[in-house]
Amino acid sequence: MDHTAEVEKHYDVRGWYSTVQEIRHDGGEIGEPLIKAAVGVVIRNPFVGKYQADLSALTAPSASIGHALGERAAALLGGRAVESYGKGGIAGVGGEQEHVVACVTTEFGNPLREEVGGGEAWISSVSKVGSAGTSIDIPLAHKDELYIRSHYDAITFCVPDGPRPDEILICVAVASGPRVHERVGGKTVADLATAK
Repeated sequence: MDHTAEVEKHYDVRGWYSTVQEIRHDGGEIGEPLIKAAVGVVIRNPFVGKYQADLSALTAPSASIGHALGERAAALLGGRAVESYGKGGIAGVGGEQEHVVACVTTEFGNPLREEVGGGEAWISSVSKVGSAGTSIDIPLAHKDELYIRSHYDAITFCVPDGPRPDEILICVAVASGPRVHERVGGKTVADLATAK
């Protein structure tokens, strides 16, 4: 299925945006690089400037956004498996934080999980209201176990000209592994493997 076309059938899309980071080291020896990617879509907010009790017009078709963003984000890891993920968004100043949340419920989350190769853990999330160019720190956590400390991370994402007052930015982030040089202990990916 063409997930991009499906999103654009249900929402007024102004643009798609992405960023990739490749971290080689953080002061220690160079090892396997950590790849982090974030992808977003800017859509028109149908509820801008007015209170609406029923936000189902945003929620009902949001599975298409979960599929499209998940597919795009996973592809940016260059064939590496997705180990951690997160989601979020910014409502333009004419909208409400709740408009973002309406777009990233379970309806959105389950398709995101499908596109990144599964996910047993809940998806870390952040939402806020901001002006065009406002950055957002999308939280990352291991996709199968929230308590794997090595994967607690984030990626900063920004759309320079969005969201405009009548828009919403919806975004996801993925990473190929733990923080570079992680070494503060706690539950590990190896613990997760032995528990299965």
